Amino acid sequence: MRNFVLVLLFATMLVAGALARPMNFEDLINCKRISDPVYSPDCNLIAFTFRKASLEANDYSSSIRVINMEGNEMFRIESDSFSVWNPKWSPDGKKLAYLSDESETPQIWFYYPDRDEKKQFTTHYTGVNDFIWSHNGSKIAFDTRVYPECKTQKANKKRDEKEDKSEVNVRVYEELLFRHWDEWWDHKRSHIFVIDTKNRNMLDVTPGNYDVPPISLGYGYTFAPDDKKIYFTSNHDEVVATSTNNDIWSVPVEGGEVQLVTDKCNDRDFAGSDYSPRFSPNGRYLAFISMRRAGYESDKHDLFIKDMIDNKFIKLTDNFNYSISSFQWMPNSRALLCRVDQEGNYKLFKLDIDSKEFTLLVEEGYNKSVDIASSGDEFIYLHNTFTRPSEIFRYSIKKDKADAITAYNEDRFAKVDMNSAEEFWYKGANNVDVHGFLIKPPNFNPNKKYPMVYMVHGGPQGAWHNGWHYRWNLELWAAQGYVLVLINPRGSTGYGQKFKFQISKDWGGKVFTDLIKGQEYVIENYEFINQDNIAAAGASFGGYMMNWFEGHMDEFKYPFKTLINHDGAFNLYSKYLTTEELWFPEWEFDGPFWENEKYYKKFSPHNYIENFQTPMLIIHGEKDFRLDFGEGLMPFTALRRKGIPAKLVLFPEEGHWVQKPKNSEFWHATIFDWLDKYIGK
Repeated sequence: MRNFVLVLLFATMLVAGALARPMNFEDLINCKRISDPVYSPDCNLIAFTFRKASLEANDYSSSIRVINMEGNEMFRIESDSFSVWNPKWSPDGKKLAYLSDESETPQIWFYYPDRDEKKQFTTHYTGVNDFIWSHNGSKIAFDTRVYPECKTQKANKKRDEKEDKSEVNVRVYEELLFRHWDEWWDHKRSHIFVIDTKNRNMLDVTPGNYDVPPISLGYGYTFAPDDKKIYFTSNHDEVVATSTNNDIWSVPVEGGEVQLVTDKCNDRDFAGSDYSPRFSPNGRYLAFISMRRAGYESDKHDLFIKDMIDNKFIKLTDNFNYSISSFQWMPNSRALLCRVDQEGNYKLFKLDIDSKEFTLLVEEGYNKSVDIASSGDEFIYLHNTFTRPSEIFRYSIKKDKADAITAYNEDRFAKVDMNSAEEFWYKGANNVDVHGFLIKPPNFNPNKKYPMVYMVHGGPQGAWHNGWHYRWNLELWAAQGYVLVLINPRGSTGYGQKFKFQISKDWGGKVFTDLIKGQEYVIENYEFINQDNIAAAGASFGGYMMNWFEGHMDEFKYPFKTLINHDGAFNLYSKYLTTEELWFPEWEFDGPFWENEKYYKKFSPHNYIENFQTPMLIIHGEKDFRLDFGEGLMPFTALRRKGIPAKLVLFPEEGHWVQKPKNSEFWHATIFDWLDKYIGK
């Protein structure tokens, strides 16, 4: 790395063994969770959301804190009876807008620091999901869910009240995408409203039968430099369930015709997902992220700019092999700060729009939520790693140096013994290099033999990163006395588009070979791993792979003693018919199964039940509409019918993720008890 110095407040992490202890669930649930850091316009203050969990209340609460650049708290907005979040300063810096559920539905409120006063600004019946300021502060745009045929708040309220009073409890649908993640469609659409900050006159500027922002794969809306138009992301295809065709559109703030911005250029016809419009500070360029291929949600995320004077599109990432996750304009309008998933880290680069050259600024860790100072000399961001949750950091571009501004979690974790992950590379399928991490348990003794847990990530176009995780916290797993091994096999993000692409239509192929070879590599190269006490675990695609392991255990040189399957697919036929985003299986398996059965039949774990032999813990959320909980019932039934030990754990109130604090506590305890039963500690 270049002369990059990361000054951490985490030096105490290498605490003497006598003082340190293993991590426990209380450490995880009591973390202070920081998000949404934003500079004040004069860059003297930082506002952010401060979130914490309560086991007693079985819920989360959030407040807003404001600190100076030394990390000293200046003021906070909080209450025991309601939550506040998502702070955004007015352009003149005189007030801080934020969202609050003080009046039940989330609404925009204003806080006035000079007189320590807060006032509710919006009273929209359906509440507010997100919002932005106009450049001159005279307007705010926000998105909320409304019935597209109801033109007023009164009409929306009347329809809701009519349905609430009905004695008929029924759901009726005639269109696809009738449910999503963990919610049934309420027949409403997300629309953008523009409200005047003085007289509060309000207008729905996207009154059509479509969602803004779209239901998936895209986000973002912004005011034009002169504040006369809104540029937004939306999918207007007839069947959204099979389409990734998000586009950038514009509409006058006074209402009127919606116009397509991403129409066509030499490089592409913008049939894939195009999203996150952002204007350069000088107003000349509109930047956005674009995926070229229709229907492929994991295509390369290219960065484009549109010259609003010449009306030309310019692709900035021709010679860059990685996807752009997000970006911010530098104040000089000649460069952008880009967040990039690369080899297990989320790195920050500066991209020059003339030379199209990338300069690495922040290399290690999981970095996100960037806000750039108006001077362009520095920026703030959230930084976390395997061993520490997010804190606010400041990076000086002139000094090429990062410093931590906050350390809310350091007192707790300074006394916890955690080992940073070790990285390794090995040869996978077709002799391709594959990357992995290994985490040793606390109080590690190289002369001992340790049981191993082999982790498979979700996606499948995802990755294990050097980052803190609240649902799959690898340090907490290692604290149980296990060596954790994390492999980023074929299909993983952060290793180039070719590597990522090679899982599509090949779910049990090269990716499975990568995982087999990875298991052999670590067992045969790390003598402290006990090859007789090994388990594997995964969620989503990782859960699918547990089902695949179950039917193909004989292909492993070192068979697993048990498997842990969280929300994994089991029957690819039923998965297709019960999931919501149909573009995904149609891309991954080359169409619906009745048109092309080849890959469904070849890679569906249910076709290999005859080979099942390994005890499995199966966990599923009953509100998981991405992978219906029937996908958990089927492997449990098959295993028990064959007399193989299995345990089925269903969470009636959870979706794809287990989020409620007490459910999370039970989830962890159940998994660790199961592992202790089969591989010990």
